[in-house]
Amino acid sequence: MIDAGYRMSRLFRQLRFLFLSACVGLAVAFVLAVVRPEWAGRLALRSLSDPMASAAAGPVSYAAAVRRAAPSVVSIYTARVVTELLPLPMNNPTLQRFSGIPLATPRRRLERALGSGVIVRPDGYVLTNHHVIAHADEIQIVFWTGQATLARIIGSDPETDLAVLKVEAEGLPAMSLDPPAPVAVGDVVLAIGNPFGLRQTVTQGIVSGLGRSPLNVSSFFEDFIQTDAAINEGNSGGALVNARGELVGINTFVLGRRAGAEGIGFAIPLNLAREVLEQIIEHGFVVRGWIGADYGDAPILPGGLPGGAARGVALTTVHPGGPADIAGLRPGDVLTEFDGEVIVDQTDLRQREAALAPGTVVRIAGYRAGVPFTGQLSLIQRPPPRGR
Repeated sequence: MIDAGYRMSRLFRQLRFLFLSACVGLAVAFVLAVVRPEWAGRLALRSLSDPMASAAAGPVSYAAAVRRAAPSVVSIYTARVVTELLPLPMNNPTLQRFSGIPLATPRRRLERALGSGVIVRPDGYVLTNHHVIAHADEIQIVFWTGQATLARIIGSDPETDLAVLKVEAEGLPAMSLDPPAPVAVGDVVLAIGNPFGLRQTVTQGIVSGLGRSPLNVSSFFEDFIQTDAAINEGNSGGALVNARGELVGINTFVLGRRAGAEGIGFAIPLNLAREVLEQIIEHGFVVRGWIGADYGDAPILPGGLPGGAARGVALTTVHPGGPADIAGLRPGDVLTEFDGEVIVDQTDLRQREAALAPGTVVRIAGYRAGVPFTGQLSLIQRPPPRGR
């Protein structure tokens, strides 16, 4: 009984100590709030800005973002008729050669492909990749509701791998093209598309890099968003959205495992996609100026170019009858100035000439065999890239 009474007395003292401590803490907090309210505000802000606390309070689900964006993403199925030659089997090659019998017989077959697209206007305009619909004889779009309809091509831009389709519909759930907050490396992004024909599949990752220029994607544009969100066959043309479900890019390309890569995908930024969309709707194509020549970065010579000029570009091909040819330029010439500004490199010149309207007259300067020259040329419309 004595031990029990002692234990009860000890427990009572511990509870009393905790109670008194809590009362003192509340009293001190009350006095601070009355006498120094700014201190209490600073303590509250410090707790809110604690990075560990913010991480713990981060989103545990992106369902709201998906619900916002997914209705605007469509699945695209294309079909085209391909003619191929099948060799005729003959046991005697000499007889086959001199008999006049055809060596092969033509056969037509239906070739199908798939991709994704983004509804960008309620009246039926859909943005996708050029390579998704290139050479297609028929294009079918399947909405998130499962409803299918045929689409026609308004215009296509192989340079940026973008295309605009139109379906006869109204009141579609279009995705906003207003620029959201600037994209930053480390931002969470979601890729929504139609991988392998599964339809409406969402993958999640982060922005891995900005301003990327993957090889064999575009001969003109070099400012892709890199992401590790899974992009597979059929995702091309789909939406890359942020954690709020806002469109930030159009998925276009992924480095395959054959290249030893994994988790390296690329998307076209929203600002470029919007510009291409507007021009295609207005003109049917993208208006770009062109000097009528191909070029590469000029070689770096000891001491630089004469007169301490910038690196510039070296002309490799001057197309007959084009602006550069009319202006008297020749292969091997080095251009250092364009429209009154120094040329940094080939990417700089390519983007600057494309930004000017055909018919614009620009002054140029450069060197031929070390001798400086100046002149002017009148830009023309940039032709589509060869082989596309």
